[in-house]
Amino acid sequence: MKTVIANWKSNPNTTREAEKLAGAVEKSAAANNKTKVVVAPPFVYLPTVGQRLRRAVLGAQNVYWNEGGAYTGEVNLAQLKNLGVKSVIIGHSERREYFKETDEQINRKVLSALRFGLEAILCVGNKEKMANPAGFVNKQLMADLKGLSAKDGPLKLVVAYEPIWAIGTGDADDPLSAAQVSAKIKEQVQKINGASKVRVLYGGSVNGVNAGAFLERDEIDGVLVGGSSLSAKEFEKIIKTANNFG
Repeated sequence: MKTVIANWKSNPNTTREAEKLAGAVEKSAAANNKTKVVVAPPFVYLPTVGQRLRRAVLGAQNVYWNEGGAYTGEVNLAQLKNLGVKSVIIGHSERREYFKETDEQINRKVLSALRFGLEAILCVGNKEKMANPAGFVNKQLMADLKGLSAKDGPLKLVVAYEPIWAIGTGDADDPLSAAQVSAKIKEQVQKINGASKVRVLYGGSVNGVNAGAFLERDEIDGVLVGGSSLSAKEFEKIIKTANNFG
């Protein structure tokens, strides 16, 4: 089963729009039940979107590692779980770049989310095009998954490979290159936590036209979608494409 994740980022601007988009995604998810669909709206829409989802899974775009306390502006693990959130995106490139999140902070979030029972969707990726992106990504994985081992048992861990230069540019990565990096990611996670067969997704300018080129690769288990997830019709195309490879 392939996975398709909608990252709405800081969109849309009204509850009504969020409700309408969530309804359309749920309809597509129900009609294409060989695909796992995750919707990650802004925090303010989690209750509204969650009420519209049955087949699709509710996700969050970020989390703080503590369960509560004096942390103004943060949303914690228990709060997310209470709202029905099953998955949380951690370490997205925009969090790393604009909000200066470090690998140490991301590591704390990943460990806390996994040990709290949430699915952690860890984002990794190189900023510039390079000859050996797998080498760069492996260093990120070592830092972001520090402290995990086979003793932790099977993990609810997903890794999203997102070459930063491809995000929002319309210039997606080469599917073969993305597949090769995905295979290396799986090898690296096996070394860190031998009990887990991690799922690896591709993200970076995914749309209804190019999604199939990534989803047809056995090494790639799904896609993380940004801008195209804000169009019900475009996102439905991606879900239908993923369903063909279920």
